[in-house]
Amino acid sequence: MAGWRCFCWSRAVSQVAGGEPELFTLPSPLPAWPEGDGFATGIVCIGELEVLQITKFQSIWSCSLLGEGKGATFYKPIEIPDGFFCLGHYGQPNDQALHGFVLVAREVDTPKTLTSHQRGAGSELPALQKPVDYMLVWSRDDWTDHNYDGCGYFWLPCPPEGYRATGYVVTDKGDKPSLEEVRCVRSDLTETCETHNIIFNSEAMSLGNPFRVWKIRPCTRGMWAKGVSVGTFFCSSFGSSEDDLCVTCLKNLNPSLNAMPNLDQINALIKHYGPTVYFHPDEMYLPSSVPWFFKNGAMLYSRDGPLGVAIDSKGSNLPQGGRNDGQYWIDLPDGDRGRHVKIGNIESAELYVHVKPALGGTFTDLAMWVFCPFNGPATVKIGPLNFPLSRIGEHIGDWEHFTLRISNFTGELWSIYFSQHSGGEWVDASNLEYIEGNKAIVYSSKSGHASFPHPGNYLQGSEKLGIGIRNDCAKSDYCVDSSVRYQIFAAEYLGDAVALPCWLQYMREWGPTIVYTSRSDLEKIISFLPFNLRFSVENIFAKLPVELYGEEGPTGPKEKNMWEGDERS
Repeated sequence: MAGWRCFCWSRAVSQVAGGEPELFTLPSPLPAWPEGDGFATGIVCIGELEVLQITKFQSIWSCSLLGEGKGATFYKPIEIPDGFFCLGHYGQPNDQALHGFVLVAREVDTPKTLTSHQRGAGSELPALQKPVDYMLVWSRDDWTDHNYDGCGYFWLPCPPEGYRATGYVVTDKGDKPSLEEVRCVRSDLTETCETHNIIFNSEAMSLGNPFRVWKIRPCTRGMWAKGVSVGTFFCSSFGSSEDDLCVTCLKNLNPSLNAMPNLDQINALIKHYGPTVYFHPDEMYLPSSVPWFFKNGAMLYSRDGPLGVAIDSKGSNLPQGGRNDGQYWIDLPDGDRGRHVKIGNIESAELYVHVKPALGGTFTDLAMWVFCPFNGPATVKIGPLNFPLSRIGEHIGDWEHFTLRISNFTGELWSIYFSQHSGGEWVDASNLEYIEGNKAIVYSSKSGHASFPHPGNYLQGSEKLGIGIRNDCAKSDYCVDSSVRYQIFAAEYLGDAVALPCWLQYMREWGPTIVYTSRSDLEKIISFLPFNLRFSVENIFAKLPVELYGEEGPTGPKEKNMWEGDERS
């Protein structure tokens, strides 16, 4: 591809002197988004509160072990506009570029569109109140080595009755923070939250005095969930645990979701951020469009019907709605025609985009689906040995996806979720590769089509023991640019603005049920191993995804849990 440029934010240069992370910005400035309602206006109304995303911070306290890239830095938000109040401080590990946010809030007149139920039982009280006191959770002020920057004190705001704290305050002095430093939020305007991704662990750094810090997020997440992440953290010292959460997230009680992008803005986002998907140079089973798959031989089968019915290019003769009752499935003809369809047609391929609210409508998720007519067999790796499998892992009708999460405050790409068989991972925008401007690269693994952020061999199993299923990723001439080759096929919050294709309403199986003789095949491999390795290998194989051992045919996008829910991570 002539003229392309590739950028990758390197962890090796993500820290400045003293151990603190260096600020990350996207490779290119953001464009002027098309006009609309509340998207990318900087402020989101969530009912009785307006919230604003602050990404500028002042470092308060940092702890790191020199040369090992460990530790964390904690910050307070700065340049808060008049009328807005801090809800808590921010923290992150030092081995990542500085890329985070906290929300600040101000009280507004309750929108007339809200019902009394939506306003909450306590709506006669102010939405925000000062804490009545602070409780010292943990401090470290007696270090004499070089792994700290001053002293650190972590304070939990003590809210008035009927209010909740949404974050902690960090200081570098032992005096209690000012009561003006943060605000607490009325309880009916908050949602429960949970911990994920540890930020700091004093025990892991052999510092004693046990203390842990985690990121937090709403417990209930998904397309219709109301929980809003504040961007703050939870911390616990000796005698407490992550199950004793005393902070909360916010709740979006504004039913309009007015910060979500309109159709013009969605198209602009895809054109600006749409990743290029690279397939392995040895990939035998490439993607295609769904109409190409139908026109070139896909057949509909039924337990009680004829032995295969041709599917028209729009899928209009597929059964619509209902549930996956095993009554219908799609299969391919035998012989050359079936083999032709299996290899796909990358010239016709496009990404199918599902647009949905995330984190209470403060973010937009662009779930981009890739369709491959066929999923190839797996390769098992055991130490230095590789065992290509003849059929294990094969199935017809392979749906894979990745998801872009975009801030509705600014339109900035925040992270991408890379779906990988039965799981996946969120990768921050600072750890992505960029091919042109703010367009990221997605690598599709050989045969299995799982998505990854960088080239290489990813092992599904035990990296430590070198045992598992190979996922090989590399750049090649086989690629699809989603910024120009895409179709928006669902955006429920826009009502009838996006028409669902007929085939998306097909809720049955996109491939026939296949039962592999995988157990005997894997036992043959195990029998060649030294006796002391066999038990470990058997345990790892037992934990691999069920699709490796035979399953019902794969289902379409709307049958996946993440269609309305959040990504599994």
